[in-house]
Amino acid sequence: QVQLVESGGGSVQAGGSLRLSCTMSGRTFSTYSMGWFRQAPGKEREFVAVISWTGPNTKYGDSMKGRFTISRDNAKNTVYLQMNSLHAEDSAVYYCAATGRASTMLTDDYRYWGQGTQVTVSS
Repeated sequence: QVQLVESGGGSVQAGGSLRLSCTMSGRTFSTYSMGWFRQAPGKEREFVAVISWTGPNTKYGDSMKGRFTISRDNAKNTVYLQMNSLHAEDSAVYYCAATGRASTMLTDDYRYWGQGTQVTVSS
């Protein structure tokens, strides 16, 4: 059984920083690319970032560029999302996800999803 578990969410003041983690278990997943998505109440799920487990390429959503950084530690089967200069608009449930395809921004390409971690930014 494949599981993705996010951690590191919480409350932070506007302008602050937060680091999210997502750890995979249950399978060998050296070929999986890992992505981050977010969803605010009443809104569609939004692409945040993606990184390949087998390559150096990364991609970011437009509003995240320059503020968010995705990274990985393959020895720990963990992907991270460093979030800086947070705005109230960044408040959402953040999900990690895994895809067997090359790095992609499309939600439909991801097979496995975590349950999400809440990020709340106060202004």
